[in-house]
This record gives sequence, structure tokens and C-alpha cells, in this order.
Amino acid sequence: MLTSTIGKKLVMSATGLFLCLFLVIHLTVNALALVPDNGALFNEWAHFMGSNFFIRAMEIVLFLGIIAHVVQSAVLTIDNRKARPVGYGVNNPPSNRSPWYSRNMGILGSLILFFLIVHLRQFWVISRFVGYPMDPNGYPNQYPDFIVVFSNVWYVALYVVGVAALLYHLLHGFQSAWRTLGVMHSKWTPVIKGFGVLYSVLLCLGFAIIPVYIYFTQHS
Repeated sequence: MLTSTIGKKLVMSATGLFLCLFLVIHLTVNALALVPDNGALFNEWAHFMGSNFFIRAMEIVLFLGIIAHVVQSAVLTIDNRKARPVGYGVNNPPSNRSPWYSRNMGILGSLILFFLIVHLRQFWVISRFVGYPMDPNGYPNQYPDFIVVFSNVWYVALYVVGVAALLYHLLHGFQSAWRTLGVMHSKWTPVIKGFGVLYSVLLCLGFAIIPVYIYFTQHS
């Protein structure tokens, strides 16, 4: 079943929703950097996320989910192009019912993947393979590096662009995932769509505010 178009879309939907849950956890930990305690709470929770056995095991599941999501997305894009090797003779996007971001999920996904690689190189690789000095409470002191990175205007700009791409990706992907899983009903579909928009906007707004706030705080 997983080699069929339906099976591939099911994998995309399941992994996508799993990643949506992870994003909430990731945003929560990032937001702790705004607590005025010189990074104590942020370091404590970052250490917990990096040392807890269950979370480390889920980290493996997360990476497998990301890989599966990216691979299936690429496969579906290739299959769609093979199914229609010749494009439409006339294409009038304004008259199409689907928003532009629904028609360009591949481009948005590529931008997110590029941003993710840069982001992992900046934080995750150092945390896992290099290490940080200890803070006064005995936790790896990631907070200063977090502040230094988001004091760089170019990285903040890249981060905001990546978050913007994530926003549009989620606006289509969240409700599309539930539709693929068969959750379609005249009563619940509008609720899912509305919650998807609220989730996408608030989540991405939260991710964008953190680096912007840190940047202007450091340069005020």
C-alpha cells in the first residue's frame, strides 16, 4: 500500500502531523530564553530535552519522520510530473480556487529544508557533538550561543524567512493531512480548517518574535 499514491500521501500526513506536535514543544523551549533569568530555565529545559531517554528516542523518530516526509514529498512531486509531462496550455492562477501556497508546496518545502539544515548545523550539531561549558547550575550553557546567533541580523532575517515559508506550508499541510486521513465531515472540517489557521499563525508568529526580540534587545 505504501508504494501507491494513497499510501505515500498517508505517510506524508502522519509524519506531517507528528512534526506539528514537535514544533509546539520546540517553540515552548525556545520561549524560555525570554525569561529574565540569564538563561537558567532555558538551559535546564534544553538539558532535559537532550538527556531524557524517551525524548532522545523520539528524536530518532523525529529525524525518521522528517526524512520520510521529505522523501515522500519528492516522490509525489515526481509522480505528478510524470502523470502530466506537458503542462496546461493556459494557466490563470487568479482564477484557481486553491491558494498559491497550495500550488507551491514543493518550493516552500525546499526553503524549509534549507533553513532546517542551517539551523541544525548552528545548534543541534554543537549540542550533540561539540558541547557547551556548564552554567552555574550544572547544565550545558547554550543560552549565550542562542543570544549571539540571534544578535546577527542576517541569521535573524534567514530565520524569519524560514518561518514565513513554514507558515504557508502549514496553512495548506495541516488541513490537507486530516483530509488525507479521512477526517472529512460537514461539521468537523470547518473546525479543523479554522484550528489549522490559528495554529499555523500563532506558532509561526511565536517562532518569529523570539529572534526579532532578542536582536533588538541586544542592539538597543
